[in-house]
Amino acid sequence: MAQFREITVVFSAPVVPYYDPYDTEIGADPFPVFRRLRDEAPLYYNEQYDFYALSRFDDVERGLKNSRVYASGRGVVLEQIKANMTMPSGTLIFEDPPAHTIHRALLGRLFSAKAMSAVEPKIRKFCADILDPLAAAGGRFDFVADLGVYVPTQSIGMLLGIPEEDQREIRERLTVATHDPGRPQERLTSTDFYSGGLFTDYINWRAGHPSDDLMTQLLFAEYDTADGKRRLTREEVLTAVNMLAIAGNETTTVLIGWTGSLLADHPDQRRQLAADPALIPGAIDEILRYAPPGLQTWRYVARDSEEHGVRIPAGSALGLLLASANRDDRQYGDPERFDIHRKGNRHLTFGFGAHFCLGAALARIEGRVVLEEILKRFPDWYVDAENSKLVRTATFRAWERLPVVTGA
Repeated sequence: MAQFREITVVFSAPVVPYYDPYDTEIGADPFPVFRRLRDEAPLYYNEQYDFYALSRFDDVERGLKNSRVYASGRGVVLEQIKANMTMPSGTLIFEDPPAHTIHRALLGRLFSAKAMSAVEPKIRKFCADILDPLAAAGGRFDFVADLGVYVPTQSIGMLLGIPEEDQREIRERLTVATHDPGRPQERLTSTDFYSGGLFTDYINWRAGHPSDDLMTQLLFAEYDTADGKRRLTREEVLTAVNMLAIAGNETTTVLIGWTGSLLADHPDQRRQLAADPALIPGAIDEILRYAPPGLQTWRYVARDSEEHGVRIPAGSALGLLLASANRDDRQYGDPERFDIHRKGNRHLTFGFGAHFCLGAALARIEGRVVLEEILKRFPDWYVDAENSKLVRTATFRAWERLPVVTGA
């Protein structure tokens, strides 16, 4: 007689993907989590920190465009939104229409692609002045410490009209302001961080001694209001200059670090770039897509909304996961592959819509010029992994140190 054994089948509930923007382990390589969010939870809710997040390209792009519902006026960092803080007037990236429309139009003409192209020879000279001694010394250099922290500071300092002899102090103070890990939440929610007191003396000087720089143009530019023409207040100029200096340094420094890292990991593509510099602009956009400086940006939900059939109540915080959108296979073929030949590379690293990055043209020029000048002197390098350091905050994923050894 046959013997039968009773078998109990246990069905376990599926594990919901989990994303914590403060988790450094997730932040070191967030892309597997992002893939699960796109596939399993395109509208994600984190109960611990009480935020929603969108991860697919089309959703993130639409969210960036819909500034009436997904507003920037309460900040673009989660801590800012949760603190319900009031941003200083003139902080362009933390404004909504109509103030944003006015200030954007004023600053936009100062940062046009044509205006930025005019400063390319000076940026190239900055790079040559840094790289020539490194090439003469030979052997090794650090993409961040020797190059990445200098070129953006000199470029934005030159545009603003900061004397070259003062730029080192500005760079050091901005680095402390944006990278000091001691009390990041208090820093991000303090209006002092955005008010720009660092530049008070320069602005006061420029008011009486105008020159051909952005600071002067901000001080004296006029725009139309319902009550007639007016200029930016001194406080608005101060805040705008501070934000331009912070944004102009941080993002490009991160881009230069990832340029060194990714092209060390893909030596065949690096050698193609050295052989054909015409490929470099496309390579810079692929680096920006593949390893964007900011993993996400945040919005305040100004009115009830709905995404993927779920209501998002007004007053919520919504994360738009830029780095996830940039690797969405609904938008890109083989998105996990780094490919300098990628066609139609429409990434969201610079945002989209009204808040598209004002400095995008400058960042692309800096990235291209830096890579062109590096490859002229160092066609081959590999990373000294033991002495490199990747840092991760709730905002950035970046190389703090990236020493390389040059030569094949």
